[in-house]
Amino acid sequence: MKLSVIIPIYNERDTIKEILDRVQAADLDVEGVRVEKELVLVEDCSTDGTRDLLAEVAPAGATVVYHARNQGKGAAIRTGLAHTGGDYVVIQDADLEYDPNEIRLLLQPVLAGRATTVYGSRFLGKMREMTLSQWVGNKLLTILTNVLYGASLTDMETCYKLIPGPVAKSLRLRAQRFDFEPEVTAKLIKQGQRILEVPITYSARESSEGKKISWKDGFPALWALLKYRFVD
Repeated sequence: MKLSVIIPIYNERDTIKEILDRVQAADLDVEGVRVEKELVLVEDCSTDGTRDLLAEVAPAGATVVYHARNQGKGAAIRTGLAHTGGDYVVIQDADLEYDPNEIRLLLQPVLAGRATTVYGSRFLGKMREMTLSQWVGNKLLTILTNVLYGASLTDMETCYKLIPGPVAKSLRLRAQRFDFEPEVTAKLIKQGQRILEVPITYSARESSEGKKISWKDGFPALWALLKYRFVD
């Protein structure tokens, strides 16, 4: 299996080298099935020196795309998708909140034939230091997703979404920022994809450490859920 790992990057000078090292070192082979990693890095016009550092630390063989202007996480993921060729794709944030070794937890049910689309749920696993406002916001958006789309998810907003490559490319995504998570989830469900969740660990960081999403991003996410219930 070939797995495309899309890494959207914006102002992550302090973590970019370590996360790339972790992704490269992660053993994703499952039950004798060799998983080949294809890294697609999208640098979203950082202002903290990440751009220059990435030129030094990007792994050999990785595809690196540089945005000429900052466009947002959703736009970076869409750019990344256009450069993928894997059987499956997964998103890896460029911070250290998610452990790349746990991508194999998402691969296990796929390779066992139990699922085709898998989310890593922070609420089913071990979570560290998520603020109350983030916890409540995540829960409310997930509940709304379940009500609007007849789903039974516990963590719609998770970064770890494992999706078949051809399916991901067929979704006609439009998201620019953090509205990517509700849009891709809405469109997967409307396409008839059954989403299986597996527990993962999560170590949240604070805004002082570089976390970019805030409570204000909940409003575009809410609008995306409502909008894509009725339009493609």
